[in-house]
Amino acid sequence: MTNLQYDRTEPFNALPLLPPGKDLENDPEILKKLITASRALASVNINIMRLPNPFILVNTIALQEAKTSTEIENIFTTEDELYKAISDTVKEENANPATKEVLRYREALWAGYASMKDKNTMELSLIIKIFQQIKSTTAGIRPPQALVVIKRGLSEFRSGEIIYTPPRGEGILEKLLDNLIAYLNDDNLYPADPLLKMCIAHYQFEAIHPFQDGNGRTGRILNLLYMIQKGLLNQPSLYLSKYIISHKDDYYHHLGTVTQKGKWKDWILFMLETIEKTSILTNNLINEILNQMAATLAHGKKAIKWYNSELNEAIFTQPYIKPITISKVLGKTSRTTITKYMGELVSSGILTAKKEGNEVYYLNDDLIRILQG
Repeated sequence: MTNLQYDRTEPFNALPLLPPGKDLENDPEILKKLITASRALASVNINIMRLPNPFILVNTIALQEAKTSTEIENIFTTEDELYKAISDTVKEENANPATKEVLRYREALWAGYASMKDKNTMELSLIIKIFQQIKSTTAGIRPPQALVVIKRGLSEFRSGEIIYTPPRGEGILEKLLDNLIAYLNDDNLYPADPLLKMCIAHYQFEAIHPFQDGNGRTGRILNLLYMIQKGLLNQPSLYLSKYIISHKDDYYHHLGTVTQKGKWKDWILFMLETIEKTSILTNNLINEILNQMAATLAHGKKAIKWYNSELNEAIFTQPYIKPITISKVLGKTSRTTITKYMGELVSSGILTAKKEGNEVYYLNDDLIRILQG
């Protein structure tokens, strides 16, 4: 462990390049935790294949990841506002600012996933693109004259106090980012376990703090994309942010001790614990949804003669259902017929109608209950 004698009010231009040291790769406690975290993560990949269509439920998990990740940075939206927006019962441009932030995070996650599946490499252009989508901006890496500092929040003790000043200066961020990207991509030069590299790289990205804002959300998306790049995840289905927000103080404490004392081990163990516990949480979430889908299908077939598995899958794609979704699945275009069918879904208890003004929303209360749990 190295004491870096870091002055929080001065730019951390002495941020060391990666890797941090071979001792971490051979630490018995870290190696033990790597095994349990890797096993738990592998089980998520197996479980996701049980889905009739993996993209159906991954989308709902991605939505929860987006919502919780933004909450870590104190951007809050209600489930009701969010579900209405994603179901297009209200236009996204009419959504409140917090809801827009969440939706942009989800879209950035999916765009990054598509890019990673196409190129299978971590690139600076991809990182910038993710940031730009999250923040709806054309800005890139923060310029050298930007006096960016990290301060305590208004609700914290000694609010407004500077707790970290990221590196700044001509070419400094570019050099650090080049090193970070090489560390992630070059397994010959840097042959550490990919989960260990992800933990180390996540700290490094947050310490570099390459953008004016949105670094936390960008970094959490990069975690998922790197696991996809290395074949640890097939889909962006890991709900990391729930564990992080539940242990928010520990998350920031361990980040800080790496910066101030070069204390990597506790940070790595925390992140591996996050992966392990999140994998268990994600598996439980998938199991709950699958069990509920089966129960709803059995009930639907008994209660409604035209109910089928394809319709059941469609109803579980998102918490708010539009009549047009039902229309497309059933191949029915008559408004009268669809209105009748929606009424049957409501009377059977599969959906709940909610009226606001002239608009009627259809809610899958069972899915909402699971997602909010």
